[in-house]
Amino acid sequence: MTKLYQKLIKQCPSENEIRKELKKIASSIPVNSDKHLLMKVLNSIDLTTLNTTDHKSHILHITGKVNSFSGRFTHIPNVAAICVYPNFVSVVKEKLTARNVKTASVAGGFPSSQTFRSIKLAECKMAIEAGADEVDIVISVGAFLGNDFAVMADEIREIREATGDKTLKVIVESGLLGNYENIFKASMIAMDAGADFIKTSTGKTPVSATPETAFVMCRAISDFYSETGIKVGFKAAGGIVEPSDAVTYLHIVKYCLGEEWLGNNLFRIGASRLANNVLAEISGTCSEYF
Repeated sequence: MTKLYQKLIKQCPSENEIRKELKKIASSIPVNSDKHLLMKVLNSIDLTTLNTTDHKSHILHITGKVNSFSGRFTHIPNVAAICVYPNFVSVVKEKLTARNVKTASVAGGFPSSQTFRSIKLAECKMAIEAGADEVDIVISVGAFLGNDFAVMADEIREIREATGDKTLKVIVESGLLGNYENIFKASMIAMDAGADFIKTSTGKTPVSATPETAFVMCRAISDFYSETGIKVGFKAAGGIVEPSDAVTYLHIVKYCLGEEWLGNNLFRIGASRLANNVLAEISGTCSEYF
């Protein structure tokens, strides 16, 4: 591992510090919904469909909804991206006309990351060739838990090189890593290897995003930025359904990293049902738009 990694890995916050800081953050969140913050949340959502049952008509329906959003909700910002499996990237790319909405794809053997590295690289390249602006991959969790940190880092670096100037989001699968120190360590390895974003979870494990995980990862981003001047984004994903939970993640990012991280160039939430729930609170109606 690099000297930078070796230096920064020692700075993981303690469990007591995490608990204390999250309590402070919670006390700063307004009781009543702030529409301005909810709009930021909506504009940070990667509208995600990653189901075994996904089919072309379903993807076309979602893309059509995103395309027509601004015409129906003229004063509400659209989602940040549509996130699909690689085989549906070309469908989204061909039909997506909404301004400033990206086409995102999971790749690299998602969600288990248990396949040959050459296949991971090929899948990432194919997703980009099909039109993906952004690629979400999962770390080699097995390699990490087996203390093969160099293997994990080298793989991310190769994928970083293969994805070129496209946005690379690296999922640490925090719910499987066992403790906060491991989450902090995996975050540092991913950033040191070239991740544009670090992301909590695939949403395919029993434990996904949590405020504690988000705090640890945002602290890692802060430390990495202080040392390198490189801004790495944060993405929370997995089980985020309620607007109040999404607002909590936004406040964690704001507290740890500052206002400049609150645009969707550096803050994302991966979700499916959340978008409708946030839109309902903003518009004041029971909206099942997406």
